[in-house]
Amino acid sequence: MPYLVLDDLMNIVDSYIFNEKSQEKIKYAYNKASELHKDQMRKSGEPYIIHPLNVACILAELHVGPDTICAGLLHDVVEDTDYTLEQLTKEFGEDIAEIVDGVTKVGQLKFVSLEDKQAENHQHMLLAMAKDIRVIIVKLADRLHNIRTLDAMPQEKKIRIARETLEIYAPLAHKLGMFKIKAELEDSSLKYVNPAYYNKILGHIKSDDTVRMQNVDHTIDEIKKILFENNVRDYQIKGRIKNIYSIYKKMVNQNKDFKDIYDILAIRVIVNTISECYQVLGLIHSHYTPIPKRFKDYIAVPKPNMYQSLHTTVISQDGFTFEVQIRTFEMDKIAELGIAAHWAYKEGVEYSKEKEQFEIAQKLKWYGDLLKFTEEEKSDDAKDYVESVKEDILSSNVYVYTPNGEVIDLPRGATPIDFAYKIHTNIGNKTVGAMVNNHIVPLDYELQTGDIISIKTNKNSFGPSENWLKIAKTTHAKHKIKSFLNKQNKDVLIAHGKTLVDEEFHNSKILNYDLTEEFIKDSFSKNNINTIDDLYLEVAKSNLSPKTVVAKYQGDNQNITDEVLTRQMERNMRILTTNSETGVVVEGLTNPQLKLGSCCNPIPGDKIYGYVTKGNGIVVHNSICKNLENFQKERLIELSWASNINRKYPVAIRIEATSSMNLLVEIMNTVSASNMSILAINAITKSQLETIVKLKVMTSNLAELEKMILNLKKVKNIYSIERENQ
Repeated sequence: MPYLVLDDLMNIVDSYIFNEKSQEKIKYAYNKASELHKDQMRKSGEPYIIHPLNVACILAELHVGPDTICAGLLHDVVEDTDYTLEQLTKEFGEDIAEIVDGVTKVGQLKFVSLEDKQAENHQHMLLAMAKDIRVIIVKLADRLHNIRTLDAMPQEKKIRIARETLEIYAPLAHKLGMFKIKAELEDSSLKYVNPAYYNKILGHIKSDDTVRMQNVDHTIDEIKKILFENNVRDYQIKGRIKNIYSIYKKMVNQNKDFKDIYDILAIRVIVNTISECYQVLGLIHSHYTPIPKRFKDYIAVPKPNMYQSLHTTVISQDGFTFEVQIRTFEMDKIAELGIAAHWAYKEGVEYSKEKEQFEIAQKLKWYGDLLKFTEEEKSDDAKDYVESVKEDILSSNVYVYTPNGEVIDLPRGATPIDFAYKIHTNIGNKTVGAMVNNHIVPLDYELQTGDIISIKTNKNSFGPSENWLKIAKTTHAKHKIKSFLNKQNKDVLIAHGKTLVDEEFHNSKILNYDLTEEFIKDSFSKNNINTIDDLYLEVAKSNLSPKTVVAKYQGDNQNITDEVLTRQMERNMRILTTNSETGVVVEGLTNPQLKLGSCCNPIPGDKIYGYVTKGNGIVVHNSICKNLENFQKERLIELSWASNINRKYPVAIRIEATSSMNLLVEIMNTVSASNMSILAINAITKSQLETIVKLKVMTSNLAELEKMILNLKKVKNIYSIERENQ
């Protein structure tokens, strides 16, 4: 019904807001809006004030607070009148002004597509929502009234508004659990977007209505009798018709005929307590035949939008198939109004915006995810941000569980990798396997609603591979994987560049040097090198010679030309070497007795220690060798690698992968392509799904090994690569 005068609003407000100051504030806001819009008319020919009045009434029906109602009344004044945001803030306070400002910004956006030019607009909307969800609740009320009065608009505008309502606003209403508003937005929009299908379904419902309703009425009488005989007295029971858009989606997406949709009409039983819900379920199942796999318990495991109910589909004795929904009165209220039911204004309760936001985030897990996501990402790429939120959060419709029973919602097609990154970035980065319902599954397994997932991690894992980008479904997971790979590749190069520069300084007998930021900018800023990491990166890429770095450094300190410096370097350069075949240098010893530890297979680039044995010389160990913990600390010495090493070293690798016919061939080809030789390879198939490959290769140094590992990560089916301590 349209609301036409202030009394219409105050009749609703009087039912739950009793504070006189709050009521006067609402009246004052109405009068201010009426004054500012007094010369404006809507396309329908009505005075413009009718629109904000109806928006405020819709909000009041949701039992929102006085400030939100005021914001509903004033939501168009900044955009459509000369009244400024500063004036609004001064007259009504920051809280109302911030809501109006958010609604104004959202209202200026045209959500036509996710093309680049539109993506930033979507981002502004979602950021406004993350800042204060009341902005979206007011905007939903605004959109609902606009949809109700859409007939006055030109045809092209009708279709555009209806389409963006289906794309953006109806899913938001669904996520907020506001079924009543969602259903009206969907059905009204479908009428304009696809009138032929809308009228076809409406015709089916009307023509089939009499028979179906007769069956429902008969079944309701039967259920009432069953409840009475079992002493269930205080309840409500009613039939409900599925909204047209939901029927449309099933007919189109699942290619179903109207007659094949079971839950067009459903019976809803509303009782006082949860125990009565299960009692009624038992009574229904004892008198009617339940259809297998059509029972859903959303009481024990609520949907992420707080929806709770028992759903079961049964067959009556005369062959009529119908759905029964069983819930408490409180659950029914939340099912209709969603977050607004929980968030309903309570007289005399002190509420801050921050407390309200916190409570919503606690109740609506996806909203908490949005807040966290918005804070973590801070993405400059609007399109990436919008796609992440729309696909990963607003489109989530698969509900899975952690081993502790926590519900995690993900988009359809999501994999264990998406699940791991949804829990925490570090868990995602260290994932080496997954178990679903106590069975090992490959990382590309498609998660199903009801799956219980356990992620296997290893702190020594080399992290995600490029192949994961093909497996991950969510934009969030892909973004985290890309960030890790980019950082990993960069870190490897920086470390390698630092080694080359350090070696050059050492070869030049410059033992104490400090590459300051000032020196780097003065010497290399023309080459776009401004930080120490930039310098190391360019050296590793061979874009900058380490000799040039040293020459520049010596030139700054000794005031000599590059030409003289070069001659000096060629004449005086002495390469640190050793007589030992290990390639390891022991300071102060010219020909030490050295042996590389077979337990950890150290290679150039590893940080190494020597353990001085009794009579067997020094055994060289990798700094992460497990045996170091058992050695006497006073017999450990720090060692270094020589700079002119010309030999290869054995190293052991452990690979975990999904079983595949060509796995070993692909591994051997990859190692060969990395110019490394294989000493040994052994595969153990633990199950039909998992294979462990133990690989021993010959490598020159750590940088070469890590490059090979990066190549192995591109091999399909490999999900974990670790360097082994034997």
